[in-house]
This record gives sequence, structure tokens and C-alpha cells, in this order.
Amino acid sequence: MKPKAIALQVMLCGVLTGFLAGVDCAWAQAPQTPALRLTLPDAIERGLEASHRLAELGAREQAARAIEDQRKAAMLPQVALLAGYTRTNHVQEFGVPLPTGGLRVIYPDVPDNYRSRVDFQWPIYTAGRSTALVKAAAAEANAVVQDRDAARADLRLEITRAYWSVITAKASVDVVRQALGRIAVHLTDVQNQLSVGLIPPSDVLTIEAQQARQQMLAIEAENVVDTASAEFRRLVGLPIDSPFELADVMQPPPPPPKEVAALVDAARSNRAERRALEIRIEGASERVSAAAAGRKPMLMSAGGYDLARPNPRIFPRDAVWKPSWDLGINVSWPVFDGGRVRAEIAEASANRRASEERLKDFDANVGVEVQQRVSDLVSAEASIAAAEIGVKSAAEARRVLAERFSAGVATNTDVLDAQVALLQAELDRTRAQANAQLAAARLARALGR
Repeated sequence: MKPKAIALQVMLCGVLTGFLAGVDCAWAQAPQTPALRLTLPDAIERGLEASHRLAELGAREQAARAIEDQRKAAMLPQVALLAGYTRTNHVQEFGVPLPTGGLRVIYPDVPDNYRSRVDFQWPIYTAGRSTALVKAAAAEANAVVQDRDAARADLRLEITRAYWSVITAKASVDVVRQALGRIAVHLTDVQNQLSVGLIPPSDVLTIEAQQARQQMLAIEAENVVDTASAEFRRLVGLPIDSPFELADVMQPPPPPPKEVAALVDAARSNRAERRALEIRIEGASERVSAAAAGRKPMLMSAGGYDLARPNPRIFPRDAVWKPSWDLGINVSWPVFDGGRVRAEIAEASANRRASEERLKDFDANVGVEVQQRVSDLVSAEASIAAAEIGVKSAAEARRVLAERFSAGVATNTDVLDAQVALLQAELDRTRAQANAQLAAARLARALGR
């Protein structure tokens, strides 16, 4: 190869290497997406806005309101425009002779028939059926509103659980990392003692095995963080790879209330599920009334204005456009319907009894639920206090044993046991704090707050 070609290749390689290095540098210096910082109220607000479940219930509410409007419209006068064309066969014209010698055609041959009409109908009296149907539709729409409120409360609890799950998982990772730092320091001390012949090699191997186990715990804790974060992103409507930070820290929840009976009464008055059942019972009663109205007479008014060619109401027929009108009142009273009304009443009554039984079951369960949530909160707070004592005792025991080990009056096994006890105590405290937050959230949900 010629020297010029070699020099050209060297120059191109240098330029390409510099370009790739610049790309790597630019990629490394590219601005990263800042993490979204969220408090618990922020997360709940975002989750409520992004929820498809709430959007579905909102659409169901709109559908229920539309049905209510349909029932109201059925009580108002109805006006319709009608038009038609009919082609008939040819017929022989019929007429009578006139004294003047002509022929008066009475029934002409008009094969092309045109008709237009403005039709009017108005239910004057329906024995309360229309009014009852409007009230039943309104009750169902209001019940759907309460269903949506209950779904919002469930979603708030679900977001709260996911929020504290992420914080708990990250706190567990921090605890395990601190334990790894402590055991690394202890491993260095043991290796130094091994180098001067103060301890056997088995002590070093024991610590390394314990270190490997804690590294495995750290990996599992990181996996829990990833899983909890993915669930949290789904609930609050964040992209799957969107970074976020949670602003809250583990704080003791408010003290549990003592008057459980008052809490049960508050839950019965605040829970959206109970209000929905009460509204549906009212709607079922209206449907019973609407079905019973089928046994009573109904009064309808009907009328219209016709413009036809020929107009069949005008005699004699003539192939010209002529107007006519009519107005009447019709009475309908079902004498025998084969048991249809009786079956409709039975269906509506059974649905009302079903809703009443569900309400009784709810009242029977809500007291137990509130009592359980209060007990959970009391137990969680007691667990926090016990865990704090456990952490302090385990930390002090580890410190004393570490000093005794350095002085040569404690074994390596004693120090490892103290390390494990401290790690377990710190993890127990983290779980107790998270359980207390969740217990407070579940109690608020049970009370309908």
C-alpha cells in the first residue's frame, strides 16, 4: 500500500474516533429527565385524574342521566312530521251526470297519492307511571354517583398502599445496605486478625457467607422496589420508565380513636356504598309503583294536521292538495293482560327486597370492619414502640460485642449474631411503620373519609 493511502486511512480513523468520542461525551452529558417529586396527596390527585375505572363510572352516570331525560321527555307532548307516497292501480272513474249535460266525477282515477301530516300526541294521565319511572331513573343516576364516590375511596386507599409500599421497599434497601457496610467493616477487622494469626480462616469464611446472604437480601429488596414502583406508576398514570421521588417519610400515624360506637355511626352515615343502597331501595319502590300503575286507565290526547293529494277525508275525492285536521282523546284500560302487570310488580318488589337485605348485611358488617381497623391501628402503633426498643437494644448489643471482639474476649459468631439481630430489628421497625400508615388509611376508608 502506498504511503499516501496509509496516511489517509490513519487520518480517517482519527476523525472517526474523535467523532465517536464526541458522541459518547454528548450522550453522557445529555440532560436527564428530572424525577417527579410527589407527596401522597399529589399522588392521589394524579391517580384520580388518570383512573380508567372512574372514567367508566363517569360514563355510566351520563348514561343514567340520559335515561332520566328519556323518561322526562315521555311525559311531554310529542310532535312528528310525516310524509308518504303511494302508487295504486288504475280504477274506472265514477261520476254522476249533471242536469247541464256534463259529468260530475265523484271517485276519480288518481294512482299517485301523496300525504303529509303534522302528528301530535300527549299522555295526559298515566296513573303516576311516568312520574314513578322518572324518579326511578333519577335514583339510579344518583346511585351511580355514589358508586363513583366509593370507587374513588377505594382508589385512594390503593394509591396510599402503593405509595407506602414503595417507601417501605426503599427503606428496606437502605437497611440492608447499612448492614452490608457494617459487615464489610467487620470483615476487614477479621481479615487483619487473620493476617497476624489471631483467628482461624473459618471465621473469615463465615463472615463472607453472611455477607453473601445479605447481598442476596439486597438484590431481593431492589426487586421489590422495582415491582412496587411499577404498580405505583400504573395507579398514578405515569409512564413505565418515568423517574419519581416520594416526598413523605415514615411518621407515626395519629392516635387511634377510642369511641368505636361513634365511629360505627359515622361510617354508616359517610360510606358511599350505603348511600347507594338506600337510593337504589327508593328507586326500586318507584319501580313497584310504576308497575302497579299498569292496572289503571291511561288518558292520551292525539291530533294532527294533514295535507294530502287526494285527501281521503274530503268527499268527493279530487287530485288536488287539500288540508284537514283532527283532535281526539283516547282512554286505555287493560282488563286482562295475562298476568303481565302482576309479574312486573313481583320483579320490582323482589329487587327492592334484595337491596334491603344488602343494606342490612352492610350495617351488620360495617361495625366489625371498623372494630378491626381500629384494632389494627392500635396493634401497629404498639409494634412501632416495640420495634424501636428492639433496634436500640440490638444496636447496643452489636456495639458492645464489636468492642469485646476487638479486645479478644468475644467470638466472631457472637458479632455475626448481633449483626443479624440488628438487621432483623431494623427491618421489623420499617415494616411496623409501614403497617401503621396502612392501618390508618384502611381505618379512614372504613369510616368513609
